[in-house]
Amino acid sequence: MSVTYCCYHLLHDSHPSSMEPGNHTQFSKFILLGLSQEADLQPILFGLFLSMYLITLSGNLLIILATITDSHLHTPMYFFLSNLSFCDICFTSTTVPKMLLNIQTQSKVITYEGCLAQIYFFLLFGELDTFLLSVMAYDRFMAICHPLHYTVIMNPQLCGVALLAFWILSILEPLLRALLALRLSFCMDVEIPHFFCEINQVVPLACSDTLFNVIEMHLTAGVMGVIPFSGILYSYSRIISSILRITSARGKYKAFSTCGSHLSVVFLFYGTGLGVRLSSGATHNSKASAVASVMYTVVTPMLNPFIYSLRNEDIKRALRRLFSTASSSE
Repeated sequence: MSVTYCCYHLLHDSHPSSMEPGNHTQFSKFILLGLSQEADLQPILFGLFLSMYLITLSGNLLIILATITDSHLHTPMYFFLSNLSFCDICFTSTTVPKMLLNIQTQSKVITYEGCLAQIYFFLLFGELDTFLLSVMAYDRFMAICHPLHYTVIMNPQLCGVALLAFWILSILEPLLRALLALRLSFCMDVEIPHFFCEINQVVPLACSDTLFNVIEMHLTAGVMGVIPFSGILYSYSRIISSILRITSARGKYKAFSTCGSHLSVVFLFYGTGLGVRLSSGATHNSKASAVASVMYTVVTPMLNPFIYSLRNEDIKRALRRLFSTASSSE
């Protein structure tokens, strides 16, 4: 069998005349190896991930409903929180349903188009997550460090423009990465040691030159990851400095309670994501990296509603009103 028979271009569908008969085969699918290939573990994995997915959906939907129905939560912080909950639902829905379908049908196949869609939407909602976390940190910075100017600066128009800018950036940047992925060629029976198509796992499997893809991935990680995280660190350094200058213990606790929930979510999201990147780079174990990725792709979106509801009295009051209204209407 010739070497040219093994490797073929993904874009030949649009240029059928360039294909030489017998030398190329149409590439149309990847193989997702998942978290485990043991048959006995598949029902357990299905039940576990289905439960986590349903908890993620219900918890984040409750946060969205609470912020919409309660007028006391019509503030910039909860405006961005409801968008973060919507983003978390979409972020998880990009990967988990396909994983559950593959387990249920006992198939590991994902089409090329489906893989590219997963890469795009995973990057879109992942980057939108980082933007929302950064603007929520800035919101807490303004509320604690500049309370007299808070309502003037964090006005509804600014919040709307900021959200629109985040969506535009999150839509356009992954589009560039997806277009670069279209240039790649892959060999037959491409196996991805993951439960979804992650760009860092897919690019190294290409038969063609991946230099531009690797450069773009590193540049994007620096710009889209470091800049928002630096903004969060700056905001919280100023917040902590302001809290330490408060003389009364009650005042310190009240000030910290307004940003404690968000700080917990930031540590959870960035801590697990950074841990996955560092561990995968150190061990080069794809299976271990796939298991660790569950933390920031599935577990973190599931825990966010609990963190905000358990540590936030405003959310708990809004949820009680929501449940009491629902029970009285029955």
